[in-house]
Amino acid sequence: MQVDGGIRDGDTIRRMFGGIAPRYDLLNRLLSVARDRYWRREAVAHTQLPSGGVALDVCTGTADMALELARQFPSARTIIGVDFCLPMIRIAAEKVARKGLTGRIGLQAASAEALPFDANTFDAVTIAFGIRNVVDRKCGLSELCRVLRPGGVGVILEFATPPGPLFGWLYRVYFHRGLPWLGGLISGDAEAYRYLPTSVSAFPVPQELSRMMEEVGFHDVRFRTLTGGIVTLHVGTKSA
Repeated sequence: MQVDGGIRDGDTIRRMFGGIAPRYDLLNRLLSVARDRYWRREAVAHTQLPSGGVALDVCTGTADMALELARQFPSARTIIGVDFCLPMIRIAAEKVARKGLTGRIGLQAASAEALPFDANTFDAVTIAFGIRNVVDRKCGLSELCRVLRPGGVGVILEFATPPGPLFGWLYRVYFHRGLPWLGGLISGDAEAYRYLPTSVSAFPVPQELSRMMEEVGFHDVRFRTLTGGIVTLHVGTKSA
């Protein structure tokens, strides 16, 4: 399987993530030096999920964001995680069960471009490191906004390229050389971890993603960078 950052084939992306699912969590912790947990905490805190609220995590993967939503907002009524990759959903279900949260967190297979929910359903919608892999990004963003209630919050967490000359250079060396080698060594799929840096390089800059969010119905869109610009956190509210 040959993949690159410009790939727009959902079936290929689905198979790729299915292949690395068993080592996905381990590699997330290892390759980010456990910073991925901090990034998710920051993202979830911005959802402002009300007591009795309902949240949706899109491209949930192994449910780390859904679990963080449940942890930060114990009074939330329901949290749903969706992903188009069944092996990821199976691992997510095992993690949710081990935490005793099956009654609060529901999981199902679904594409970000065709969410199986009515409009105006959720108080918050999140997507962490997933919008980059959505084939039709504008459609995916539109779906996020559609299922939000008016005034609901959409949160997008995604990798970026650090701007600083020295840190940016060091990061690019690690991201484009060290990470693919280590990820391939541990997962057994070097192509998947070559896809990651090239897909990040091909992803729109934060200002462009903000503009796309506004085009589909979000307002008051703002973003901030985390960990020296490695990650960007976008937050927007659905127009009333």
